[in-house]
Amino acid sequence: MIDIYCMGSLKAYVLLITSIGKEMDVVNEMKKLNGIKDATAVYGEYDVVLEVEGENLDELNKVIGQVRRNPHIIRTVTLISM
Repeated sequence: MIDIYCMGSLKAYVLLITSIGKEMDVVNEMKKLNGIKDATAVYGEYDVVLEVEGENLDELNKVIGQVRRNPHIIRTVTLISM
């Protein structure tokens, strides 16, 4: 079992469902946030994939909280990398 509290930094992927036609607006806004390493529009069940990094779970949680405040984001799924 990996102890995620002892790692140097954490990486997570956040999958977003956005309002119709707002994918690129969301991508551009996400790229402005600290902690977002990459934001990419995709086709399929999700509209945008974010790569997020933080020193610990609290930092990741703060970044994801900022992401969720965007009014064009309908739903998020967060996957923490091991």
